[in-house]
Amino acid sequence: MKFGKAWIFDLDNTLHNARPHIFPHINRAMTAYLQAHLGLEEEAAGELRRHYWKRYGATLRRLPGRKFVFSNAPVHYSRAVLGALGIADLFDGIFSIEHTRFRPKPDSYGFLRLCRAHRLQPQRCIMVEDTLDNLRTAGRLGMKTVWVARAGKPPGYVDVKIANLMQLPRLLAYLQ
Repeated sequence: MKFGKAWIFDLDNTLHNARPHIFPHINRAMTAYLQAHLGLEEEAAGELRRHYWKRYGATLRRLPGRKFVFSNAPVHYSRAVLGALGIADLFDGIFSIEHTRFRPKPDSYGFLRLCRAHRLQPQRCIMVEDTLDNLRTAGRLGMKTVWVARAGKPPGYVDVKIANLMQLPRLLAYLQ
């Protein structure tokens, strides 16, 4: 059976951790850990970091269907983050706050504009998001919902809860 869904990903705290200056901190922490525990030099530690981001991208590539980013952030920020992660080429489009006429999620206006702009049927979409209010709106529109969270019990309008995006390919059957 062909998987004819479209994936809609939130950006901040879903595709990446949005804490300020997170990448330098991650890089320093990973390098220090790898050097201390594995005796790796900076070059080897950097190679392991790149390998992680490649695995992340490979996970997203394994998801069948079109992929979009839907963010309350400006488009230039969204493009910069996706570029820094090395996954910009995996998405068919970025739908940002400018595209919603500055009506941020969870307002359904932006969701509907996204669907119209990309000829998507909400019932054929999967919203992957860390914010429950945004998932509630997606669910009301008929989208499948994936909550990215480490703790908490999912409410009834959440179809699947995951701790990280690497779990998505294993859960495709629940999102048909």
